[in-house]
Amino acid sequence: MNRKSRRERSGSENTPQQPPTQPSPNPPAARPNLWLVLAGIVVVGGAVAGAAIVMSGGLGGGGGGGGSGGPNPVVVIDTSEGPIKVELFQDRAPITVKNFLTYVDEKSYDGTIFHRVMPNFMIQGGGFLPGMKKEKPTHDPIKNEAYNRLANERGTIAMARTGEPNSATAQFFINVKDNPGLDRENTPDGVGYAVFGKVIDGMNVVDKIRYVQTGTRRGQDDVPLEDVVIKSVRRVESEKK
Repeated sequence: MNRKSRRERSGSENTPQQPPTQPSPNPPAARPNLWLVLAGIVVVGGAVAGAAIVMSGGLGGGGGGGGSGGPNPVVVIDTSEGPIKVELFQDRAPITVKNFLTYVDEKSYDGTIFHRVMPNFMIQGGGFLPGMKKEKPTHDPIKNEAYNRLANERGTIAMARTGEPNSATAQFFINVKDNPGLDRENTPDGVGYAVFGKVIDGMNVVDKIRYVQTGTRRGQDDVPLEDVVIKSVRRVESEKK
């Protein structure tokens, strides 16, 4: 994978994604490259609505590993609010998990922040440095694996992207509630947002982050007023099944 900043890319990623059903926190057209958005979703009264609200199937990861048949990998996201332990479903989202672990092993997430926090939606991070002063360079975008039918349920981790389905790079989000409007069946683009793991310990930390005070910083909304720092993300021993 070639590393480059999002500002260096050409084509659709540099085109503002402004669908009519886009939530208000998405970026203005003048700054299309500073925000990976959850495009095409309406946030209404604390709920997330898509083209239709139909619950998809439940999570099916958790049991086996990837091609080797081993256990799924587990990582700990150590934040300024405490640790979050996440199981990665490499059996259901192998491309996404491989991509995420590349950034983990390169220590790329270390020192980044949760830069977008919506208490009735999700917490998003992994791309910006404290103070929203700089977006970190990334590898090339990956294929969207939302066809795995893993639901965006509370506690799941999924990839953030622009309005282009195959545009996810490093930024991820953790669902703080069930968000069926992000699932493949319900998004206006018919693609959805790729779930690739689930929090197995530390949802109390996720909820602490969920309720931090937010406001506008450097022209972006829903940004914590005090940085919530991702101190490190490291692999740990997989859970025994």
